[in-house]
Amino acid sequence: MAKFSKKGKRALAAFSMSSTSDIVFMLIFFFMVSTTMRETDKLVMVVSPEATETAKLERKDLASYINIGTPVREKQAEYGTDARIQLNDSFRNVSDIRDFIAVERESMGEADRPFMTTVIRADQNVRMGIISDVKQELRRCSALKIMYTARTVDKVK
Repeated sequence: MAKFSKKGKRALAAFSMSSTSDIVFMLIFFFMVSTTMRETDKLVMVVSPEATETAKLERKDLASYINIGTPVREKQAEYGTDARIQLNDSFRNVSDIRDFIAVERESMGEADRPFMTTVIRADQNVRMGIISDVKQELRRCSALKIMYTARTVDKVK
């Protein structure tokens, strides 16, 4: 009988999986800490008006927000206390709404574009003139689905 030698076979060291879970949890923790959930900075103060009949927005991913109100206290020295229009993270004029709507439409899928809703968050003390100007500009760029934000009020029995 022939003898078999074990010279050619050497056992490999076992791969330790204990540190893998630590690395995975460190990555998860890093992304949880570094991710922000807010969409835009609030540059205007908005106290929503009260309403008795309200409806919830079905798909918030199809909504584009226009904030109208007085600038926050940190910005009042620079922009004054008159009502301003906030689109994304900056103050804009009524004439900039057309470009804003075009950019928002382009960011959506083609199937979702007809369902785009423009949400106007206006302070309860804002004059109606600026809201009318915004609505007219939205009409010009064919953004006809408009919603207003409001606080619900309990109905009196």
